[in-house]
Amino acid sequence: MKTFGLKMGAPLFLICSLCGCTWEKDHAILQKANQPVTMYARYTETPITLDGKLDEPVWRNAAVYKMFLPADRAANGQLQEGGEVRLAWDDEYFYVGIKFDDSDIVAEGTDDQLQHYQLGDLCELFLKPNDKTWYWELYVTPRGNKTSFWFPSQGRLGLPSNFEYECGLKVAAQYDGKLNDWQDRDRFWTAEMAMPIKDLTGRGEEFGPGADWRILVARYNYSYYLSGRGPELSSSPGLSATNFHLLKEYAVLRLLK
Repeated sequence: MKTFGLKMGAPLFLICSLCGCTWEKDHAILQKANQPVTMYARYTETPITLDGKLDEPVWRNAAVYKMFLPADRAANGQLQEGGEVRLAWDDEYFYVGIKFDDSDIVAEGTDDQLQHYQLGDLCELFLKPNDKTWYWELYVTPRGNKTSFWFPSQGRLGLPSNFEYECGLKVAAQYDGKLNDWQDRDRFWTAEMAMPIKDLTGRGEEFGPGADWRILVARYNYSYYLSGRGPELSSSPGLSATNFHLLKEYAVLRLLK
């Protein structure tokens, strides 16, 4: 196991946990009815130590959300390498923990603030206040690099200024295997992300129980062993098409305390 260090820069929950075994069925029903999925983040009184291990009690007790192919890709096959997403928060940070099955772990980018979706495996976190036009796109790679983008609105997507955003995002990652070696067979990688709440509320947004936010966790998975062309793309929740900027299909984020 190789570890990369920190990159500096309820009742509803109980129901969600108990019903985890029916998530795939419930997810399909909700998506078919064109209703938003809800994802729950549980409050932790003890700050999470970012080491990529996901061994804190809050992670063990968190609801587990699976990854799904976009519907336009699912029509031609099933997700070949799955993954899990967990959410948490405290007074300072919003946390995401992921574990992705991965037969060929790839991370060719070696610096922060790169467009890592072109450089290897990636977890992308999208966060959006529902009553605002702007949203965040945040990355962590298996190597432990990070990137943060901020879009004032979809009408400004693609501008260079979107990619110059700086915030206090912290990440850590681990992987079980050998990085960037297509001739071996790897097992999985894990990562933790911590986005400062002060960065999410710097324009007057509210963040906490009752706040209206949307979330998507997405993945790029490059692998020698996959049968398709290019990376396998998946997300939680699933989307109707291969486009991680379908804002109306993001899950409702509920912060439990």
